[in-house]
Amino acid sequence: MPKVSVTIITLNEADHIADAIDSASWADEILLVDSGSTDDTVAIARAKGARIETRAWTGYIDQKTFAHSLAANDWIFSLDADERIPPPLASEVRALLATEPARKGYRVPRVAYHLGRWVRTTDFYPDYQTRLYDRRSARWTGLYVHESVTVDGGAGQLVNELQHYSFRDLRDQLDRINHYTTLAARQMYERGQRTGPLALLAHPPAAFLRNYVLRRGFLDGTAGLTISLVNSYSVFLKFAKLWELQSKSQGR
Repeated sequence: MPKVSVTIITLNEADHIADAIDSASWADEILLVDSGSTDDTVAIARAKGARIETRAWTGYIDQKTFAHSLAANDWIFSLDADERIPPPLASEVRALLATEPARKGYRVPRVAYHLGRWVRTTDFYPDYQTRLYDRRSARWTGLYVHESVTVDGGAGQLVNELQHYSFRDLRDQLDRINHYTTLAARQMYERGQRTGPLALLAHPPAAFLRNYVLRRGFLDGTAGLTISLVNSYSVFLKFAKLWELQSKSQGR
């Protein structure tokens, strides 16, 4: 049975790191790459038996690539500090690796806890993420946002969910949206994408309909309505920031 390293990148994750490490206790190694935490993240992780490495922040993809390059084992489970590997998923991973896996990487469905519930509607779910992979046949790809693992031959799919405690509250969600839409707009601009009034008018309501109707946000009541509206706002902000970038470049 191949050994597995769980890798976690951190910056000031004292509120999350203990539970994240506990959920990965089944792994053969837990490797934490910290980028300068000023809280108790490193002390807590060390007390939990994690191996600690430090590296200045250079971006999500670089940090995760660095973590997987230092891991003691070729099979990696990449875990974020605000995520948990529940026992059913841990058992599924170990059962998969008990024989030669058919694939060199596997996606897991990720479920978010937000507004007092597990959200299994809207764009929040199933939010598949490739987290289990053999580093000899996979690599982290992307630019500023939406980092992902590209697997030679394509990824398989696991059944059990990865749990994600994504936001403390709506204020935290809006703060993150402001940050990530700036990165997303920059990424879109550098890839040659441009926008205008039609996109600003069309994309946000389309995002709301997708979230609330097609992806059944209405089943989650007020929470589903709120998430659908906030997700459509995120889309508007992304395109508005893209328009701002292109306007500045044209000297307007």
